[in-house]
Amino acid sequence: MSKRPTPVGALLRVTPPDRLPEVAAEHLRRHHCAGRVEVLLGDLSLTALRPLIEPDGPHGNALAQRCFRSQRPVADIASGRHRAYLPLSAWGERVGVLVVETPLPADSGLIEELSTVADELAVALRAADVATDRYRRAQRHERLTMAAELQWELLPGRSLGDDRFLLAGQLEPAYAVFGDHYDWSLAGDRLTVTVLNGHGDGLEAAVLTTVAVNAMRNARRSGANIVEQAELASDAVYARFGGAGHAATLLLEIDLVDGRVEAVDAGSPRAVIARDREIQPVTLEQQLPLGMFGETRYETQKFSLQPADRLLVVSDGVHAATPGGRSPYGESALLTALRRTRLQPATEAVGTVMRNLREYHGGVEPEDDAVTVCLDWRR
Repeated sequence: MSKRPTPVGALLRVTPPDRLPEVAAEHLRRHHCAGRVEVLLGDLSLTALRPLIEPDGPHGNALAQRCFRSQRPVADIASGRHRAYLPLSAWGERVGVLVVETPLPADSGLIEELSTVADELAVALRAADVATDRYRRAQRHERLTMAAELQWELLPGRSLGDDRFLLAGQLEPAYAVFGDHYDWSLAGDRLTVTVLNGHGDGLEAAVLTTVAVNAMRNARRSGANIVEQAELASDAVYARFGGAGHAATLLLEIDLVDGRVEAVDAGSPRAVIARDREIQPVTLEQQLPLGMFGETRYETQKFSLQPADRLLVVSDGVHAATPGGRSPYGESALLTALRRTRLQPATEAVGTVMRNLREYHGGVEPEDDAVTVCLDWRR
């Protein structure tokens, strides 16, 4: 009796964290007659797919980009060989694309088998990210500022989702962000989302945001609600900066069953809801930013989402941008950009808004960093 091959998931779990692509490639060659295999990772700005196995090889082509954007396998025939592009994603996080060339027909059975390998590899890559710098190096094409390094290290990811929702966020400028940030956490049917704008510039703004985010996480992981999260974070920021620095923050807790949202509006981030073809602002009463004064107390406000709603949250670097003396981007240009995303998933919508913001600046250097978070409630 022939020995059954070791499942790829088990194989990857005993592989050194920096050797995952090569081990997956060898598995594909041995069991699926694969020729060339490449693992492409999305870069920090999610505008390019960068190769891991052959670092000097070509970046992701149009078919790889289509696979990455759609999160669906794409098959192609080139020079008599079948080439399959498989999305690498884990818990809604778009990691990259697995490219496999094989002489075998790219039928549904083969695509299903290759997709299983891609899914196992994506989870392994996400887990290995904390144990090696290899994948972080591949995602960047220039050195980050120290502030940006702190912010990227602090992020929960760039997307999250299941059959109930899809959530995505993007920071810009990717290599020099300082105070703007987002965070999220899923617990059963409750999804917590926060968007922050740390006061100031450079490393000090990043440190302030780091204090605020970790204080909110500390409270949340102890079972605290969003009011208690805001109050603990406010006390922590005030204790560190004495009122000289603060973090304008919007905290949201979303019930994924009925769409009810509890909110603490502590500053400048803004939220809008795209419903059918209409876009409406979420009107909340602003409270004091976190850390402006000692022992600040907060209250929740409520609003509701409807099935198929899109919720967009942006920092003041987006809604208040006035390049060259133009009117604020949030007055009308943001709504125009949001309408363009109607047929896009949340993971693509954040990029569309950010690209439109860059075009709005018309070559003028942005005065502030920016964050956009988009939630599609699928219910």
